[in-house]
Amino acid sequence: MEIVTHLINDTIEFYKWTLTIADKRVEKWPLMDNPLPTLAISTSYLLFLWLGPKYMKNREPFQLRKTLIVYNFSMVFLNFFIFKELFVAARAASYSYICQPVDYSDDPNEVRVAGALWWYFISKGIEYLDTVFFILRKKFNQVTFLHVYHHCTMFTLWWIGIKWVAGGQSFFGAHMNAMIHVLMYLYYGLASCGPKIQKYLWWKKYLTIIQMIQFHVTIGHTALSLYVNCDFPHWMHYSLICYAITFIILFGNFYYQTYRRQQPRRDASSSSKAGKALSNGTLNGLSKAANGAVAMGSKEEKPQENSGRRKRKGRAKRD
Repeated sequence: MEIVTHLINDTIEFYKWTLTIADKRVEKWPLMDNPLPTLAISTSYLLFLWLGPKYMKNREPFQLRKTLIVYNFSMVFLNFFIFKELFVAARAASYSYICQPVDYSDDPNEVRVAGALWWYFISKGIEYLDTVFFILRKKFNQVTFLHVYHHCTMFTLWWIGIKWVAGGQSFFGAHMNAMIHVLMYLYYGLASCGPKIQKYLWWKKYLTIIQMIQFHVTIGHTALSLYVNCDFPHWMHYSLICYAITFIILFGNFYYQTYRRQQPRRDASSSSKAGKALSNGTLNGLSKAANGAVAMGSKEEKPQENSGRRKRKGRAKRD
């Protein structure tokens, strides 16, 4: 027991020390004073993953079509705003794409970069709604390990990024990921509009490919920073490389299972299942649209079959 107490005290003292080197500009910003609010939100998310399916077990799924359209296109605008702010502010501050140390000054451009990164962190918390909508719509098969791992870790770990390194090298991955999320949520929003739009969404699998390219670029960029001995926390560089590798493995497995193992031709019901979501990533409207299309098709086919039977019966009577 004494060893446990000693370990807890050492952890508290270490945390207090880390606060002395934290970014003073962000300490009064919402959620940034201490990690407890962020951890509470993430814990509530995990709790909903357990309780949500139990609540929905004997209930009809919510449709949420209009809600999904508003949500997805709102995320398009939010991510575009983040990308634009990071890109413009980084250029104004003459950021280097090879090595950019954190400037903790109150320079307007540096504060603008920090503010955009804070919004990026907030967007990851908002993305928890992806999972909430899946559960309320009883799309339990889309709440995969990749989906949960991606959402839960991004929001929690980016609190650390904003607390200690709200600028410098942090801008690179955030502004690249924000642009990819513009494309992803645009896809989800269009898919939520129904089968009339969904038939034009042929570029679904390329979003997964772009995501995997992003992780490789992240590793290459981070490794280059280490090679040139960039004045940025090396422990964070190594952690980022390990984190990106986990995504390459998980997204690679998702891509293989979803696209490479598909049969060249499938019937309409199995092709609707192939429209599984991307991991951020998962699709917010496509499954419903595909199912609707299948249902429409089946309704159209039955009258033809019945009419054929009536004609054959008629001929039989005439004969």
